[in-house]
Amino acid sequence: MAKTVLIVDDSALVRKQLGEMIDSLGFDIEFAKNGQEAVDKATSVQYDVITMDINMPVMDGIEAVKQIMQAQPTPILMVSSLTTEDATITMDALDLGAVDYIAKPGTMNVGKRENREEILEKVKSLSRISPRRLKRQMARPAQRERRRSEAPKREARVVSNLSSKDISKVILIGSSTGGPGLIEQICAALPANYKHTVCIVQHMPEQFTAAFAERLDRASALPVQETKQNMELLPSNVYVARGGIHMHFAKKVSGKIVIREEKKKGDNFFQPSVNEMMRSALEVFTGKQLVGVILTGIGDDGADAMVAIKKAGAYTLGESESSATVYGMPKEAYDRGGVQEQLDFNSILKKIATLR
Repeated sequence: MAKTVLIVDDSALVRKQLGEMIDSLGFDIEFAKNGQEAVDKATSVQYDVITMDINMPVMDGIEAVKQIMQAQPTPILMVSSLTTEDATITMDALDLGAVDYIAKPGTMNVGKRENREEILEKVKSLSRISPRRLKRQMARPAQRERRRSEAPKREARVVSNLSSKDISKVILIGSSTGGPGLIEQICAALPANYKHTVCIVQHMPEQFTAAFAERLDRASALPVQETKQNMELLPSNVYVARGGIHMHFAKKVSGKIVIREEKKKGDNFFQPSVNEMMRSALEVFTGKQLVGVILTGIGDDGADAMVAIKKAGAYTLGESESSATVYGMPKEAYDRGGVQEQLDFNSILKKIATLR
């Protein structure tokens, strides 16, 4: 039986473009012109995937996601323009249960092989997610509500003369599809006296990582920053790799460790890449100083680097299939021998938050 996809967009052109692309997968396709029409259809039929526009008449995409995920959890792929405003709204949609997002046709070159490939890969991956798994996730307390009611105050943050020379451990976290909510939970769980450095690669375009870092900063007792060239790496700080740039590290003659931004994409499909971050970390830190973590995501980014840092003495963690929204990246890391411990996300969260 063919998979079914509901494409929701008020633009006939966008519906046509996405429809023609997704049709190549052999999926059955239906359309909705606004959020209300999407809710009516999605609550009476169980679709395998829904692509959801944000700004539409009658009912916008955010309200539609909220109603659909409450009534009939379905893998939803947000269709977002690459603007800072839409990035923030898309993060809200992920809070409400949407799984991932793609760039809106018209804000990118749809005909470009990589863009088309990414859209099709995401649709295929989301079509494999069971509604039962989404129902379990929706049963958990909403992270955005906890962030609003329990957001730590700035005064609680550690204030001291920090230096990169004082770094004892660096936690390197990589994630993709299904990852933003998990990263937010990690940042919210880190205590104010947490002494380690946390570096994160979440596959996102540039406008999204800025909004994402700001959101994480509001949820965390530690400062969370989007990376910049020559930014000093400090203990008790969280760094989010800037979209479209690889996060590298360098040690100056003084001993200070800084961020180096690498703009050449290389052979990587994703930029920033988890592999790039972890391999670069090995050039600056000893293996024993590193903790590698691979969470949910499409593809195999980070798998080879997890093998390398584990061989060098790093402690490595991979998310298990039981909790991963998309068991792609952690599976590849595990199958290649790069994972020392494979655990469900809640166990990984505790390991990171209590790391000494």
